[in-house]
Amino acid sequence: MATTVLVPHHMGVTALAHLPDVRVLPYRPGDLPPGAHTARVLIPEIHVDLVELAHTLPDLRLVQLLTSGADGWIGRLPEGVLLSNARGAHGAGVAEWVLGALITLYREFPAFARHRQEQRWNTHPTDTLYHKRILILGAGDLARALTDVLAPFRTAITLVGRTARTGVHGVNELTELLPHHDVVVLAVPLTEHTRGLIDTATLARMPDGAILVNVARGPIVDTDALVAELDSHRLRAAVDVTDPEPLPPHHRLWYAPGLLLTPHTAGTSSHNARSAYAVAATQIEHFLAGRPLDNIVDGRY
Repeated sequence: MATTVLVPHHMGVTALAHLPDVRVLPYRPGDLPPGAHTARVLIPEIHVDLVELAHTLPDLRLVQLLTSGADGWIGRLPEGVLLSNARGAHGAGVAEWVLGALITLYREFPAFARHRQEQRWNTHPTDTLYHKRILILGAGDLARALTDVLAPFRTAITLVGRTARTGVHGVNELTELLPHHDVVVLAVPLTEHTRGLIDTATLARMPDGAILVNVARGPIVDTDALVAELDSHRLRAAVDVTDPEPLPPHHRLWYAPGLLLTPHTAGTSSHNARSAYAVAATQIEHFLAGRPLDNIVDGRY
């Protein structure tokens, strides 16, 4: 009997078509196709909370995410249901976003765009990404991709992980490292250990003019503390995630100076979608064959 897999896009039908004995059903939340109740695998839509749906599928054994982040699912699934993420799919795409954001801020593109609207020819030198000292909090796939894309700019990269190991500093060294870096990139999952990690005291350790980049999760950063630093013009930031999210109207972040803000899009390019389904296909293939899954999520950092 074929294994039923629920997918949120027709792209998923194509991506999983090569798997033997699999019936792939596209679905929409609240509008399940006939036969959906037999699903053993659920691929959720990105940024949609489908935990309740998972609890209505009696044969469900695997939730395969299209994202690397899994904080909305950890500890919320029925007993016996595995949770797997798309680690390895988004590094290159998110690294591209980080590179673009840093060049945008250092070369002052937003200011020049405003000058164009004002019809002002404001010629002046700008800063550059070349030779900057960059600390990456996280030492996984994204950190590796960032190291690769930043290499042509001759940046000095420092990696910080949960524990120290060869080439990686431990997170207990973060406070000492911060004053010596021009950029801090957050690339860690949201866990009990990382929630609120970047607070008033941590931001105060960053040197004047430094840039905070958050492509992880909004609650890793104390929003009020970040806004205070931005309002003082001491730090700048590029964030793709916020706390709260979505950002409500009239929130202070909308108006904060020195901020590049995008609505959680760093990992949702067409390239990332194809890569995520490729990872999902491999994980589902392992699951069906009874082999261990590489991307099982256990909630640790």
